[in-house]
Amino acid sequence: MIDNVGLFDRIIRTLLGLALLALFFFDSNIKYGGLLGIILLFTAFTRYCPIYSLLHIKTCKVKH
Repeated sequence: MIDNVGLFDRIIRTLLGLALLALFFFDSNIKYGGLLGIILLFTAFTRYCPIYSLLHIKTCKVKH
């Protein structure tokens, strides 16, 4: 896998992922929607987004 997620994108994904994951611990109708935060955290830590790959988007500045 080639990195396609840049630093700024990783920071945003991490913050949104943690915020969504926090929803899982509250009793509400969107409780299980908080599990979507796991996907954002996974793409932030692996620096790879399959959707970006399909759309040929690359926010990573470093060439590999």
